[in-house]
Amino acid sequence: MNVRHGSLLVVAWVVANTLLPAAHAQVLPEDRLDVLYHSYEGDQITITGPSLLARKSIGSKLSVSANYYVDEITSASIDVRSYASPYTEQRNEYSLSADYLVGETILSTGFTSSDEQDFEAQTAFFGVSQEVFGGLTTVNLSYARGWDEIGQVTDPTFFREADRRLYRLGLSQVLTKNFLVTLDYEGITDEGFLNNSYRQVRFLDPNDARGYRFQPELYPETRTSGSLAIGGRYFIGAGPSAIYANARTYSDTWGIDAWNAELGYTYSLRSKWIFDLSARHYSQTAADFYSDLYPFENAQNFLGRDKEISTFTNTGVKLDVTYDFRVDMFRFLDRGTLNFSYNYIMFEYEDFRNIPEGGDPGEEPLFEFNADVIQVYLSFWF
Repeated sequence: MNVRHGSLLVVAWVVANTLLPAAHAQVLPEDRLDVLYHSYEGDQITITGPSLLARKSIGSKLSVSANYYVDEITSASIDVRSYASPYTEQRNEYSLSADYLVGETILSTGFTSSDEQDFEAQTAFFGVSQEVFGGLTTVNLSYARGWDEIGQVTDPTFFREADRRLYRLGLSQVLTKNFLVTLDYEGITDEGFLNNSYRQVRFLDPNDARGYRFQPELYPETRTSGSLAIGGRYFIGAGPSAIYANARTYSDTWGIDAWNAELGYTYSLRSKWIFDLSARHYSQTAADFYSDLYPFENAQNFLGRDKEISTFTNTGVKLDVTYDFRVDMFRFLDRGTLNFSYNYIMFEYEDFRNIPEGGDPGEEPLFEFNADVIQVYLSFWF
């Protein structure tokens, strides 16, 4: 959860949630309204807010959607506790997208804009989904472009920019009537100001009472990353019950290598309830220029002490529950679902120290924390 640099997440989320759901069935998404409340609690960071998503077909070839999403952020994170003051802010996000059906092809496009007090991001994307071999194979191609504007609350004259590009190639293959396999490649290039405008690194200084001092971090101005993911889903019986597994590898030009794996089971009960239980593990190495404690000031050309570029793992368990119900009160509504999602995540860092806990410089306890992620939302089809 990096609330400062959410552009990459926005790019990936927009593409995945507008292009991919429509791709496998090669039909336009159904007319639908979602009302959501989300909550994140971890590392003394609280993020809450609502979201409203509406999708409507115009004729038989075109579907359009609009989304409004809010993050109310209160942070006293490990960085804040180490050298800054707690803060509260709000991030607002607006998205528009469209899907156009041409034969066996779906063309998708959209735009997302988000803003907070010292950070603005815009993202535009375009995607193509094509069925081949009698509908047993679906190929997805997409491209997204993001523009970030970064400021500082403490310095009105501070202004930096970042440019981001995302390329995605996906393949979905039906092997049997019950078995579906997916393969996805994603490449991202970043250029510009890629670090946090407030975060600092620390270096040894025997003349300071603490034994160290802080200076602003400094990142490279370019970054290229690539990831490859494979997944499979085996459907059980005639209903939506299934077992599934996914695995993904990642590497970038900063020296970070990562992988994650997920295993899950979806169970349908009486055509009204759907339960989904999954477990996921993630592991990564640190960036080449990362250090928890540098030997002296300006020790390297690039300096970074963000825990997100350190060596760490996280393991999560997630439960999703969906209840399907009829809507008789309003004739224009066909049906609805009540959805609940809870994700418990445990983070452990191997080379990032918990400075507020105290201790000799570089010998403080290693940092770890647990996070709770909750989503509750209503969906209506009309």
